[in-house]
Amino acid sequence: MDQRNLGEEFEEQFNDVVSRLQAKDFFQSDWDIASFAVFFIFIGMVLLLVILVLVRCCCCCCCEDKPRRHKVGIENMALEP
Repeated sequence: MDQRNLGEEFEEQFNDVVSRLQAKDFFQSDWDIASFAVFFIFIGMVLLLVILVLVRCCCCCCCEDKPRRHKVGIENMALEP
């Protein structure tokens, strides 16, 4: 009984999607459009960050043998024995 209801519900949702594709009416309200835009902006930002990490790991690590580091701030002489 439960499996039949699940199958019918899936079929109704599938038919709804197909009818929207045929009617070229993808969004029902302005909220659908806004959530679609926010979702793709989020996906775009994640992909941009992944690309930046890959560029930094793959390209910048090979260029320099040893990174140059210099001290920032004031030497605290009270910490020395």
